[in-house]
Amino acid sequence: MGDQRENGRQQILDVIRTTESIARIDIAKATGMSPATVTSITAELLSAGLIEEVAPDASAESRRGRPRVALRICGKARLIAGIKVSHHLISAVLTDFVGEELASHEMPLSQGRMPVQDLCTQILRTLEIACQKGNLSINDLSGVGVGIAGMVDAERNFVYWSSSLDERNVSLGDALAQVLPCPVFLDNDANLVAKAEHLFGEGRTCENFIVITIEHGVGMGIVIDGKIYRGSRGCGAELGHTKVHLEGALCQCGQRGCLEAYVGDYALLREANLSSGGARHATLASLFEAAQNGDAVARSILDRARRMFAMGLANVVNIFDPSKIILAGARLSFDHLYSDKVIEEMRHWVVQVDAPLPEVIVHDWGDLMWAKGAAAYGIEEVTTQTVKELANAAA
Repeated sequence: MGDQRENGRQQILDVIRTTESIARIDIAKATGMSPATVTSITAELLSAGLIEEVAPDASAESRRGRPRVALRICGKARLIAGIKVSHHLISAVLTDFVGEELASHEMPLSQGRMPVQDLCTQILRTLEIACQKGNLSINDLSGVGVGIAGMVDAERNFVYWSSSLDERNVSLGDALAQVLPCPVFLDNDANLVAKAEHLFGEGRTCENFIVITIEHGVGMGIVIDGKIYRGSRGCGAELGHTKVHLEGALCQCGQRGCLEAYVGDYALLREANLSSGGARHATLASLFEAAQNGDAVARSILDRARRMFAMGLANVVNIFDPSKIILAGARLSFDHLYSDKVIEEMRHWVVQVDAPLPEVIVHDWGDLMWAKGAAAYGIEEVTTQTVKELANAAA
């Protein structure tokens, strides 16, 4: 009975969260619960301060008699933070329990890969500055969602490998718990972009889609039936580490022939500078400019990246057959990868059937939007924890 009641609380909160406001009778219809059960559970949630009643519209009352009192999530109930760790930057966003942004901060990093304790210190400092900007206290945080590139077991808050850390097999969640005043929820950054796309972006009306993130490396987030797919060890969806060339280029993960070793920012710059015999190109912008000005080597590097990326897209379509593929990241990182040539090459490699190919969309996200995905994950996990606390208190 206790589990059933706990599930009921979670289900009702989920229904209320997906709408701006909703009446109790409509919650009953959406969940299949009896009106009496809905009234009882929403009374608990109101008492806990997680939801609030919406004042009826006086004009509606005069037209239709007494209107239904609606319920909505109480924004001030919890303060949540989202963190995005990228190769050169840590981005933080603070939101209320509804997901409305309250403050944000972006802090440059002097090095892309660092010891665990250094990264924890940098995350703490970024959060402290974001809180100062919003006249908020870091001690008021109820949860922090953190997105980081690499192979992450979200259930254990454990990082098998990340390009942001100089060691493997790290319990990053435990390390962050030593410096932060609230629970930490860790996940692969591409998964959190997929979550953000589902809640706020191009995936709002789609239950089955793929997000491919392209920046320093290549990541993928998979949404199936509206849920993030992570794999049994939390290491699924590693598109960047699928193999496209036997004994090929060295990847930052330590293996050879990975897709991102031909497509990621670092890979393009590495090959360009090896070919020129020096450090000619420090940024992608420099490489792109050289290609546009007729540099044969630069053109060759970008052309191969396009072909490799088209092969990766075709593999995604052949394996998952999603409704939509969303390319997300800093626009400069993938502008050369999204072209008619790439799509045509993808068509060549996709298994042919008499049906349209999935739609491929470019969504240019700034790092703060990635952090919002982490905040959305934090909201989701804090909600689950709060429901468990209510169940324990009622036991």
